[in-house]
Amino acid sequence: MGLGVCIILIAVGAVLAFASDWQIEGVDLDLVGLILMAVGIIGTAVYTSILRRRRVVVPPVAPTVTEDERRGLR
Repeated sequence: MGLGVCIILIAVGAVLAFASDWQIEGVDLDLVGLILMAVGIIGTAVYTSILRRRRVVVPPVAPTVTEDERRGLR
């Protein structure tokens, strides 16, 4: 799940929880909105922790110089 999907889940959940007054029989839309927001927040946290792990910088390996190259005999 990408960062964009997580943000969309948070936004849709907030709209369902706080900005709608719809009534559906057998479904509590406030609870559905809170669940969507929680899933979006958890997804964002997991995504950023994985992204932080991917950005570990490995120092470049120094090239190996042979004796011939040191003497200029390539």
